Amino acid sequence: MPTFQNGGVKGLDPLRLGFDMMNVVLLEPEIAANTGNIGRSCVAAGAALHLIRPLGFVVTDKNIKRAGMDYWYELDLHYYDNFEDFLAKNGDARLFLTSSKVERSYASVKYDEGAFIIFGKESAGIPREILARYPDRCVRIPMMPDVRCLNLSSSVSIVLYEALRQQEFRGLV
Repeated sequence: MPTFQNGGVKGLDPLRLGFDMMNVVLLEPEIAANTGNIGRSCVAAGAALHLIRPLGFVVTDKNIKRAGMDYWYELDLHYYDNFEDFLAKNGDARLFLTSSKVERSYASVKYDEGAFIIFGKESAGIPREILARYPDRCVRIPMMPDVRCLNLSSSVSIVLYEALRQQEFRGLV
């Protein structure tokens, strides 16, 4: 499976600019169009995208290309075999886990430079056993009580841009 990695986002070199880029992590994403839209958002935001298998689609699928066609090859993209592989390769990364099953608002935490914001699969979110490992790092997007959740790509944009706002949109124009 091709990775389409180019080592960074075109025009944005975080080391040259003096800061670490934000990281969006999708745990077992299922819908190609969502992942494509998220990839496009990551390129626009100067963020890396991390995909944790299994994926519910083939990365070369026409739907993912349609969602991020002009941007996919500019994406700083990383793959992992499972959550443990992700943890092993990212060491002491500052993690934030998003879930509709927790109480703390995404806007009430401080996102450090280079933070990893993790989102679960569309049908089930992040498994409770993973959330339980990081109770102080779990956040949610407030919604009306009878709404199950937002679309994954919408959720990523909301939380990612709050993290970028806290970083004063460094590197973005």
